[in-house]
Amino acid sequence: MAETETAPPGADAARRGWMRVLALADAAELDRAYAMLGELPPRQWLRRPETGMAMVRARSGGTGAQFNLGEITVTRCAVALADGVTGVAYVRGRAERHAEQAAMADALMQLPHWRERVRAALIEPLAQAHAARRQARAQDAAHTKVDFFTLVRGED
Repeated sequence: MAETETAPPGADAARRGWMRVLALADAAELDRAYAMLGELPPRQWLRRPETGMAMVRARSGGTGAQFNLGEITVTRCAVALADGVTGVAYVRGRAERHAEQAAMADALMQLPHWRERVRAALIEPLAQAHAARRQARAQDAAHTKVDFFTLVRGED
């Protein structure tokens, strides 16, 4: 978004949502959907895709004190469009093409005349695919569920 424009209320939450979808997308699915966008506006590199490490922090039991769990590989990228809109992406792994496509999609989602096209071609299908993968993993995990119960012994 250009510096002179004011973001509408809720824009940060919406942007976090589509950036999450782009970051969690399967790289092959993103590549196929991205190709459906056709010709894209020219972009300038602010930061070419580069891979590094990020520290993952966790909490004991989800609520305890934070601790360093370990490091993961992350690829980041930033692009700028001619009208000053900036797109950024951070994706897990060594995924330069994924980061580039996600950064470009982030920039396009900020443009009103591209938003619905990108949402229909990329964001919604990728979100549905992610939900389906998550559901399949949950069903697989449910097959291993064991219900334990306690029997009371009949002794006096």
